[in-house]
Amino acid sequence: MITGQGTDVLEHVGKPRPASTLVRRTRLLHLAEVRWALAATVLFAGGGLGQLAGAPAWLWWGLYLACYAAGGWEPTLAGLRSLTERRLDVDLLMVAAAIGAAAIGQITDGALLIVIFATSGALESYATQRTEDSVRGLLDLAPDTATLIGADGTERVVPTVDLTVGDVILIRPGERVGADGQVVDGASDVDQATITGEPLPAPKQAGDEVFAGTVNGTGALRVRVERPAGETVVARIVAMVQEASTTKAPTQLFIEKVEQRYSVGMAAATLLLFAIPLALGADFQPTLLRAMTFMIVASPCAVVLATMPPLLSAIANAGRHGVLVKSAVVMEQLGAGTLVAFDKTGTLTEGTPRVTEVRILPDIVSSESELLALAAAAENPSEHPLARAVVAAAHKAGLPLEHAEDFSAVPGRGVRARVAGHLVEVGSPAHLLSLTGQSDVVTTDVAALELDGQTAVLVRLDGQVAGVLGLADHLRAGAAQAIDQITTITGASPVLLTGDNPRAAGRLATQVGITDVRAGLLPHEKVDAVRALEASGHKVMLVGDGINDAPALAAAHTGMAMGRAGSDLALQTADAVIVRDELSTVPAVIALSRRARRLVIANLIIASAFISVLVAWDLLGDLPLPLGVAGHEGSTIIVGLNGLRLLRAAAWRHSDTNKRHGKGEPS
Repeated sequence: MITGQGTDVLEHVGKPRPASTLVRRTRLLHLAEVRWALAATVLFAGGGLGQLAGAPAWLWWGLYLACYAAGGWEPTLAGLRSLTERRLDVDLLMVAAAIGAAAIGQITDGALLIVIFATSGALESYATQRTEDSVRGLLDLAPDTATLIGADGTERVVPTVDLTVGDVILIRPGERVGADGQVVDGASDVDQATITGEPLPAPKQAGDEVFAGTVNGTGALRVRVERPAGETVVARIVAMVQEASTTKAPTQLFIEKVEQRYSVGMAAATLLLFAIPLALGADFQPTLLRAMTFMIVASPCAVVLATMPPLLSAIANAGRHGVLVKSAVVMEQLGAGTLVAFDKTGTLTEGTPRVTEVRILPDIVSSESELLALAAAAENPSEHPLARAVVAAAHKAGLPLEHAEDFSAVPGRGVRARVAGHLVEVGSPAHLLSLTGQSDVVTTDVAALELDGQTAVLVRLDGQVAGVLGLADHLRAGAAQAIDQITTITGASPVLLTGDNPRAAGRLATQVGITDVRAGLLPHEKVDAVRALEASGHKVMLVGDGINDAPALAAAHTGMAMGRAGSDLALQTADAVIVRDELSTVPAVIALSRRARRLVIANLIIASAFISVLVAWDLLGDLPLPLGVAGHEGSTIIVGLNGLRLLRAAAWRHSDTNKRHGKGEPS
């Protein structure tokens, strides 16, 4: 049984790769385990044909022994290494049983055991390699070379691994972006579906971020490198998935702990099953044959294989759909959560304010468009998030912006500038109303906006209040549907934990259908809230994004961070990362985890049933060795393939279809 993970794909991160490696599937004969299994099968077939044709015994015995060597050398070597570490490997017991069969003249049966055993190991190796290939395919997205622009403006092609932070590269139309960075010149549309999941190309211009491996559209871009090759988003995805594949879930750790004791007990039982009948006068050959058969059918190979294939398959599938689960432990825990808690800003919302309302005083300005254009022109030189929101709203409305002169900004109060001959002031109502004097209409508008959970921004024109802008964080697409799906799957409505004010929190909670709202929380108070929920009997999954969420992410049963909006600390602390910031993936990955857990249980039942039936048949009846071998190795293959069902794209689609139709988690 092959338990290794094969080639470590992380050793390829940031290294040039030949073009022939681009997005290729595993070829069976590229795997050493498959080649040895094939050799063992051919040698077994040759020995069988020689035996049936009446060839000299030395010929077909020689072919059978060569079959032993081809299919048994690797598990024998691994088993002997385990013995030096005082561990009894079930693979070594299988080889011992085959040698025992040969010792009593049943070399055909022993060779058949070796062939089936080697074939089983080859299938497991192929399945593991498929999981790794799905990760390696991400690496192949990034190009091997990039066009570096020198300080003198000259261009030269260099390996992407040689790029350093601060280098400027040229991305021509149709090329893949060679590094994570920021656009410094040019405009284009970039297809970044492989990273963000966006169905349409995203417009990029100076100041926008681009990712390695995404595809440039029709324009040329100059990009300043902001991350080295080994730290790009693609490389981090690979690192997280690779790390996950090397961990073991609690169920697997328990099985392996029991396996050692079980294997020792099984070896002792085999010796007793051979020694006691022999001492009572039984014939040597049938007694040894029965003992060898018992050793084979009682081996827990299928039990050991029951856990990791479903969990690793689920990890790989989730990774393809934008959720990085950091370990098999986490994948097992995600489905065990009974209550989901959400942060607000940057999690349920996009974390960037937008203009939601424009209210004017008709005596001062003629239209909402005029007020917005004046405010945006004054705010245009500012880098404040609210200023960016006002400018973005004007651009979206197609309003031309006049040039702002004599611009000045006072932190906490606002900005002032001269626009088209007018003095325009944009800032906090408290500050600007103190200069102008209270107005019933304006104060009513400000109070109404703030009561609705929005941020009010006052606009003055030549010293007179001209209107009020209402700004609010924008709800993420699909947030309400995700909340509804999570409630269906877990049976409990999610909780909102936020540091925002109660009015804003309540407004958003109403929009998405959350009734339990805990607002105004400092970071340590979020931790206290999580611990209180868990003390009440819940296993809490927290979904957050910011530095202030990191302590609560660590305290929760499981933590999920928003990948694009999340801080580095939150990403490091969380157990899973939602790369594309799509909230619909939260209920999907919970459903996938629960399905993986059910497959683990089903595998354990299948493995235990096979072992019980075969052992009973051998002890109470007369189980032929070939049939015992086929039953034992067949159960191992069935369990392995059953777990790999979650690698299929249909496994994720099935989950999503059930959620959309309100059927809860998939079967």
